[in-house]
This record gives sequence, structure tokens and C-alpha cells, in this order.
Amino acid sequence: MGFPAVDGQDKPIKFLIYGRTGWIGGLLGKICKEQGITFEYGSGRLEDRAAIEADIGSVKPTHVLNAAGVTGRPNVDWCESHKVETIRTNVVGTLNLADICRERGLLLLNYATGCIFEYDSAHPLGSGIGFKEEDKPNFIGSFYSNTKAMVEELLKNYENVCILRVRMPISSDLSNPRNFITKISRYEKVVNIPNSMTILDELLPISVEMAKRNLTGIWNFTNPGVVSHNEVLELYREYIDPNYTWKNFDLEEQAKVIVAPRSNNELDTTKLSKEFPEMLPIKESLIKYVFKPNQKTGKA
Repeated sequence: MGFPAVDGQDKPIKFLIYGRTGWIGGLLGKICKEQGITFEYGSGRLEDRAAIEADIGSVKPTHVLNAAGVTGRPNVDWCESHKVETIRTNVVGTLNLADICRERGLLLLNYATGCIFEYDSAHPLGSGIGFKEEDKPNFIGSFYSNTKAMVEELLKNYENVCILRVRMPISSDLSNPRNFITKISRYEKVVNIPNSMTILDELLPISVEMAKRNLTGIWNFTNPGVVSHNEVLELYREYIDPNYTWKNFDLEEQAKVIVAPRSNNELDTTKLSKEFPEMLPIKESLIKYVFKPNQKTGKA
């Protein structure tokens, strides 16, 4: 499904990107520079309608990309004690941006989350049956996930919006504290559950192409298949640090050291794979885009 830009496709592409100081927002700027795409970062806060309108008026973009949002520092537990701040950006701000874009006939590409599902009887762990784009979120264990599920339900009514369900993002920058690999490699103990994950080095350029194609609707934005925490750490040991060790614990033990439960799921990527058949399965993508470029061991 595509959204026709008001000014047609003759106009040169120009992106207005929100989330300049964020991880994904920063990477999007780099990709635009590499591809020669004209872009500017928005300066207005998402919840400030007048500021967003001023940004759009001065930048005159053909597309708006939103990678701004509250995920919490150091993690989503922050959102449990900062609920109003979380609502203001993740709900009010995102809806505000979508509404303004619709009024102006602009496509909004929204980097959302797939952490709104958890394995259940219809999608059991290890079954290979993933949640599809049209499935209703079933995980509201954390306030962060709850706000994201709420806003997705409302956003899907906007025909100008493309919603990308990102999960457990990973990049080749292993020094970034937001990187899933960096996070779990620093934990004292980790759970070991297969999950769908997003390799940003491969998928963010795909998202830029999705904007160019004016694709809309909900998309499960992860690499095909699942990978477990232990599988990721085994690759870390194989390619980065042969002396690395870790300990596992179960969900009951994990619950004692976190405030809010975490989402574990597999997303069905049939729709994205059909549009981008070159996309690699999760483990292949991990090796090609993350571990090989960072290799420190003598592994061939």
C-alpha cells in the first residue's frame, strides 16, 4: 500500500527527521548523507503543534521520518515512574506529528516497536509462528509498551503513516549503550529466549527505500527468524572475545531485578520479505553486518 504525495513524485526527495540526538535518528542522517538525500532535522518538540508546523513550513519536506520518542534511561523501567512524560512524547507527540503530516499530504515514517507482543498459546515459543501485522497487541506488561500499543491502534487510522515495528535493535557500533548486544554483554546475568530482532545496518537503509516508495501501514520491521540471547553471546565470544563468559537466569529471577516485565516474541516478516526479498535471516545478518566488521578473533 502506498501513499500518493500531494506534489507528485517529480519533486526531489527531502526528508525532515525527528530524533536528531537519538541513536536511530543519528544513523538516518548518516544514511541520507551517504545516499545524497537532502534532509534536515526537526527542532520542534513533537507535542508542540506550532513548532512542528513551523519546521514543516521552513524545511518543505517530501517525507517526515520520526525516530523521536521516550524509551527511558537506562531502560524502559524509567517510564514506570515518568508516565506523563512518556505519554506526552510517545502518544500526544506522535499523534500530533501524524495529524499535521496528514493535513499537509505528507508521508510519515514512524519508527515504532514490536515489543507489544508476547508468546502465547496461538504463537508458542519455538513454534515458528510469528505475530502478523494485523494481530492485536497482547503485551502490556510495561508502561512503555502500553503507550506504544495504544498509539499504534490510533495511528493505523492515518492513511499517510508507515509504522515500523522495530525490536531489540542491534548495530555494528558495539560501543553504543543502546545496542542490544552491548546491553546484554554487560549484564551480570541474562535470560535465554529466542526473539525477533532488528539489524539496523541492514534494515535502516531499507526503511529509507520504504519512504521513497511511499509505503504505508504496519510493517514488522525485524530480520526473518529468531535468535536467542545465548546464540548472540556465543557469536560475541566467537568473533569478539574468546574469553567472554556469561550466566543465565530465568524469568522469575529476572523479575526480581527489573521493575516492569519485558516482551519476548517472534514477528512474522513475510510482508517485509516480499517487498525486500534480499533481506537476510537474523543470524546471517548478525554475522555479516555486526560481527564480521568487528572481528577481533582469528576465526576464518
